[in-house]
Amino acid sequence: MGIINLTPDSFYSGSRITNDKDLLRKVETMVSEGADIIDIGGYSSRPGAMDISVKEELKRILPAIDKIIKSFPGLILSIDTFRGEVARSAVEAGAAMINDISGGIIDSAMINTISDLKVPYVLMHMQGTPQNMKSFTEYQNIFMDISIYLNRRINELNKKGVYDIIIDPGFGFAKTVPQNYDLLKNLTYFEVLGYPILVGISRKSMIYKSLDISSSESLNGTSVLNTIALLKKASILRVHDVKEAKEVIDLVRMCGI
Repeated sequence: MGIINLTPDSFYSGSRITNDKDLLRKVETMVSEGADIIDIGGYSSRPGAMDISVKEELKRILPAIDKIIKSFPGLILSIDTFRGEVARSAVEAGAAMINDISGGIIDSAMINTISDLKVPYVLMHMQGTPQNMKSFTEYQNIFMDISIYLNRRINELNKKGVYDIIIDPGFGFAKTVPQNYDLLKNLTYFEVLGYPILVGISRKSMIYKSLDISSSESLNGTSVLNTIALLKKASILRVHDVKEAKEVIDLVRMCGI
C-alpha cells in the first residue's frame, strides 16, 4: 500500500503532494514499483495535527480521486479518513477501500457507512484523536487492550454485515516508542482475531527517534522493521517507499517465509 498525502503538514515532507502533475507522477511511480493499493489522505493524522473541516478534506481528495481513476483505471484506491461523509463521497467518486485510523469511534456514522458501501475496511486501533492521542498511552496490558478494542469493533461491523476487514494495531497512535516495539515483536498475537494485519511503520518516529536521525534518513530502518513485520505475519505494508518495500517482500518470499 503506497501512501499519497494531500496534506501540507504530513510528518514526512517527502510524501506531500502539492500539484496534479506531482500527484500523477507519484502514483505512476508507485504502481510501476509494485504497489497493489494506493492510499490517499487529505487529513494529517500526525500527533498534534491541525483539525480541518469535512469540506476542506473533500476539497483535497475528490479532485485527486477523479484524476487518478481516469489515469489509472482498475487501480485499487484506498481513502484514509475517519469521517463517514468523506468515505461515502470518496467511494462514490471511485475509491474502493476505506482506511479508518479511529476504527469508527470518532465518527459513529462510519460503521453504517461501510455497511452501506460494502467495501473493504481497515480497522485501526487508536485512543483519543490525532490532536490529543499522545496523552492516551496508558494500558493495563497493551496486547489484551488492543485486542479487546479491535474485537468489539469487529463484532459491531459483523452485526452490520461487514466482514471484509483488515486490522491495524496502530503503530504510533497513542503508543510510546517502547510500546511500538513491543507490538511489533508480538504482532502474531493479533492473528487470533482472524483477519489480515496491516502494518504502517514507514519512516515513523519509532525509527528516527530511536536512531537519532530525521524521517528523511529513516528508509533503511523502515526496511528493517518491515522485514520483521512480514516475519511476524503482516499481510499489508503501508509505505512511503514502494520499491524498497517490494524488495523486502520479494526477498522474504524467496526464503519461503
